[in-house]
Amino acid sequence: MSPSGRFITFEGIDGAGKSSHIESLADWLRGQGRQVVLTREPGGTPLAEAVRELFLHREMDALTEALLVFAARRDHLQQVIEPALQSGAVVLCDRFTDATFAYQGSGRGFDPQVLSQLEQWVQAGRQPDLTLWFDLPADIAAERRAAARAADRLEREEQAFFERVRAGYAARAAGASQRFARIDADRPKPQVWQQVAAAVSSRPWW
Repeated sequence: MSPSGRFITFEGIDGAGKSSHIESLADWLRGQGRQVVLTREPGGTPLAEAVRELFLHREMDALTEALLVFAARRDHLQQVIEPALQSGAVVLCDRFTDATFAYQGSGRGFDPQVLSQLEQWVQAGRQPDLTLWFDLPADIAAERRAAARAADRLEREEQAFFERVRAGYAARAAGASQRFARIDADRPKPQVWQQVAAAVSSRPWW
């Protein structure tokens, strides 16, 4: 990886508002002369986008969900993320492996040891340099989702599911405190952006 290539992921339960800030960060970084690659998971490549459609709209069990997202992630890493980092770009990714541990692991109650093995096989040690975790109570996130869009298969889950997902994110953050920056998403949008900008600009590798 080029010394200037950086990998920043955006995480949080559906409705936390992370997607509305990823474009703002991309613009901010481009204004500083950075090359930026903006991508998402599941997705980011033609193959992974096809997997995304299946993942969001077809019924399946937790193991199938995990296998699909890791298969898509492997292609995404090989085709987009790793080449971009090698070129020195800043990669901004809307979700990555923390989402799998939060949703399939904590939300679905799937074996985290299996997820850890898949993580090792697929990622070969690749982890984000910084993870911005948009933390929001599940009931407020549900209100935001209902006002914003029609729900996909995961977004139709009950509030208790999203409470487990939120707890899963908290556990991942506790286990990787140097990588995670918690963003209090239960604030007005300008204040949320200030937290994002502060978390990124305070990193010593800039």
